[in-house]
Amino acid sequence: MIYLVRHGEPESGWGDAPDPGLSGPGKAQAEAVAQMLAEAGARTAVTSPLARCRQTAAPFERLLETHARLEPSVGEVRTPAGLTDRPAWLRDVMAGSWAEAGEALEGWRRRVLAAVEAVPGDTAVFTHFVAINAVVSLLTGDERVLVFRPGHCSVTRLERSGGRLHVAELGAEAATKVT
Repeated sequence: MIYLVRHGEPESGWGDAPDPGLSGPGKAQAEAVAQMLAEAGARTAVTSPLARCRQTAAPFERLLETHARLEPSVGEVRTPAGLTDRPAWLRDVMAGSWAEAGEALEGWRRRVLAAVEAVPGDTAVFTHFVAINAVVSLLTGDERVLVFRPGHCSVTRLERSGGRLHVAELGAEAATKVT
């Protein structure tokens, strides 16, 4: 099993800070998901280099006495150069399909999946809302950018069978909004 974990609640919203850490509730979410992952059998971790993912992974690392490998390919979706209103751009992207999003985002989506496919079983991948949707959309053949709304510290489970990954269970959803 591979566990895609959305980071805990950040201390600031979209566009307020370039790399926010976790809020108080986000830190509590990270502690709870660490315990759940350990009980489910996760033994190793990979994390986006952004602070909110690294801080979400930290309780898991302490609990299992391991170190998460930083993996830029499971990081946040890249904003086009020169863009000044990331929330508006992201709202537009999430309302459409990957084909409408363009070649750059399609390449990013495929790199996210390749990075996830490369991890061994029993790995927790601490990542982001759009990255989880990118993986799920490719594995299910759903071309929408927004397939579902993974909540903070939700866990999407992927299973490997016949040499391929499949979505075993989507993580709990939340009403995440980009404002």
